[in-house]
Amino acid sequence: MIDKLKDFIIKHEGLSLKPYYCPAGKLTIGVGRNIEDNGISYDEAMFLLDNDIGRCIKELEGVFDDFSELPENIQIALIDMIFNLGKTRFLKFRKMIQAIKDKDFKKASEEAKNSHWCGQVGKRCEDVVALLKEYKFNLIRMLKLSVKLSVKIALYPLTLLFFIV
Repeated sequence: MIDKLKDFIIKHEGLSLKPYYCPAGKLTIGVGRNIEDNGISYDEAMFLLDNDIGRCIKELEGVFDDFSELPENIQIALIDMIFNLGKTRFLKFRKMIQAIKDKDFKKASEEAKNSHWCGQVGKRCEDVVALLKEYKFNLIRMLKLSVKLSVKIALYPLTLLFFIV
């Protein structure tokens, strides 16, 4: 029955994937959804966000062959940028994109920071730049942990020797 009901309502309301004004002058989308008066629910907003994030990821996978292998902070920064800019404007960040491909995240952060976009979006840009820079700090922290672990491993036989004697 639900399919018949949907078909019946669509027949009379129509289906529009872009906003339009209905005969009553209300901003409407989809199948007669009056978004001007009714808005959308939190769940609907999250559903749309999930779809948009999925689209952004697919677009970035077309730009970066190894996108899924990039550090998480870099992925988040790039998804946020393409979400905000759209693919066409994002692709204008040629030097930043090349820096990401070269794994030069410091240069990528500088390219983002020195853009016209950064002046337009303010705090959003600061947050993206911080994510791009954060990888450097995570790498340094990982190297420090690695050195500590290496020292512990190197000292471990001496510790065993101490207990044996």
